[in-house]
Amino acid sequence: MPVYTYICEDCGEKFDLLIGMTSEKVELKCSKCGSKKIKKTFSSFSVKSSSSSGPSCPTGACNL
Repeated sequence: MPVYTYICEDCGEKFDLLIGMTSEKVELKCSKCGSKKIKKTFSSFSVKSSSSSGPSCPTGACNL
């Protein structure tokens, strides 16, 4: 199931929601204040590669 990050437009709370792939509609609301005025934002993610060729860069900020 995908995890989405939201920000509440009323209180500014940033929170993640696990959204299921079912046919039922889930009411999305702020986990802090209960407001329905929330917007989806970009989330960070990481990808693990099984390739071991070349040096690794643990911070993700290395120049290639």
